[in-house]
Amino acid sequence: MTLRFTNTLTRRVEPFEPLVAGQVGIYCCGVTVYDLCHLGHARSYINWDVLRRYLIWRGYAVTFVQNFTDIDDKILNRAAAEGSSMEAVSERNIDAFFTDMDALNILRADRMPRATRCLDGIRALIGELEAKGAAYSADGDVYFAVMKRPDYGKLSGRDLAEQQQGASGRTATAEEARKQHPFDFALWKGAKPGEPSFDSPWGPGRPGWHIECSAMVREELGTTIDIHLGGADLIFPHHENEIAQSEAASGQPLARTWLHNGMVNVGGEKMSKSLGNFTTIRALLESGVSPMTLRLFVLQAHYRKPLDFTTEALEAAATGWQGLNAALGLITPGAAPAEPTADLNPELAAAKGRFIAAMDDDLNTSAALAVLFELAKPLRALANRLERGDGAAATEAQTLANQQRGALLHELAGVLGLKTEIKDSAKLSGGGASASCPSDSDINALIEQRRTAKAAKDFSTADAIRAQLLEAGIELIDKPGGVTDWIRT
Repeated sequence: MTLRFTNTLTRRVEPFEPLVAGQVGIYCCGVTVYDLCHLGHARSYINWDVLRRYLIWRGYAVTFVQNFTDIDDKILNRAAAEGSSMEAVSERNIDAFFTDMDALNILRADRMPRATRCLDGIRALIGELEAKGAAYSADGDVYFAVMKRPDYGKLSGRDLAEQQQGASGRTATAEEARKQHPFDFALWKGAKPGEPSFDSPWGPGRPGWHIECSAMVREELGTTIDIHLGGADLIFPHHENEIAQSEAASGQPLARTWLHNGMVNVGGEKMSKSLGNFTTIRALLESGVSPMTLRLFVLQAHYRKPLDFTTEALEAAATGWQGLNAALGLITPGAAPAEPTADLNPELAAAKGRFIAAMDDDLNTSAALAVLFELAKPLRALANRLERGDGAAATEAQTLANQQRGALLHELAGVLGLKTEIKDSAKLSGGGASASCPSDSDINALIEQRRTAKAAKDFSTADAIRAQLLEAGIELIDKPGGVTDWIRT
C-alpha cells in the first residue's frame, strides 16, 4: 500500500508525494508560551512525533520545524498579572515545554524559530503584501485585504459573503472601523502604551499572529513545503490566513498536504479552562500517570478523531501499557541480532507488513498498536512463567525466535515512540491494576470503550482493545444483542 494521508485542503485521502523524492519538509504550529502545555498539546505533538518517526523509519530525510509564538496578547497579559516581562514569561514556559515533551519521548524539532527572532522576515513579507496591493496600512496598523483573494476560505470551506451577512448589525469597534472588510486581519499592530514594540516602516508595533508563521515557514523551509501540521482548531482562522498571505506574496501553494488532529474532550465535553476540565501534562505526570501510559492512550485513537479523556480510559491504557512494557523489558534491543528484522520468519514478516499497512493508511496507530500487542503476547506469557519460576529451559531455536520477536517489537514500538519504562507500580499503574491480573473494573472499562468504538464503526480500535486484553490474559466472548462476556485464560 502507498503511504496516504487525509489532506484537509482537498478533503480527500491522497497518496503522499513529496516535492523532492526522499525528502520531506514539515512545519508544525507550535505553542504560544504563556502557560504550561495541556492534554491537547500532548495529543497533537505525540501524533506528529509519530508521523515524523514513521517517515524517518521508511527512509525519508525529514526536516521538522516547529515554532514558538513568544509575543502575543496572552503572554503580555500574563506578564502584567505577574509584574513580570514578556521575555521572562516566554523563557519560563519554553523551558517547561521542553521538560514536558522530553518526558513524553517527543523528538525535538530540527529547528525551533521564535517570532521575536524572525522580525526582519515578518516585516519583509508584510512589505511585499502591501506592494502587491494585498495589504493596507491604517493608523499604524497593517491589515490583509481578504477580498483580494478569491479563493479565501478554501481550507476551511467558509464563505466570506455568508460570514459577512451573519456579522451584519453588529456595532463596529474602533479597530473594525479601520478595516476595509470586517474579516481583514492584522499583519502589524501599532504600539500600545506600556507594551513592548519593535520598529517598522509603519511605526512601532508588533506582528500579528498569522504573519509570524508565514514568515517562519518561508525562512526555514522555503515557499512551498510538503506538510503543514496543526490542531483542528487552527484550520480557521490561523491556517486559512497563513495560506492567504503566503500565497498572495509568492503566487505558489504554501503546503501540498495539510494534516489536522482532532480535539480532546473530557467526559464528553470539549476541554477548556472555562469549563473547569482543563488538564496540563505536568499535572497528569505528577499525579502518577506514566509518560508511556499517556502516549499509549493518545495513540489508541486515530489522530483525526476526537479523543475522550476519562479516568476509566486512562486506567485501561495503563493496564495495556503494563503488559506491553513487560514484554519490551523481557528482551533488550542489545540482546537481539544486529539486523533483527532483515531475515524474519513468515509470522514476524507478516506482522511487520500489517504494521506498515496500518501506518500507510493515514497513520492508523490503533491498528498498529494491535500488531504490537500481538507480538507482545508470547513474550508476556514467558515473562509470567519466569516470574512464577516455572519456565522450562528454552531451546536455542526458541531463544533466537524470542530475540527476533523482541527485536521487532522494540523496533515497531520505537516507531510509535514507546520505550521501556523501569517497573514501578506507583508510576506505571496510573491507578490501574497490574498487567498480569487486571481488575474487573479495568476489564469492563475496556469492554465499554471497545463497544463505543464498534458503534462508531472504528473497528481498528475495537480490534486493538481485544488484542490488548488478550495479551493480558483476558478472552472476550461476544454474544447476541451486543453483550460481551470475558474469561481469564
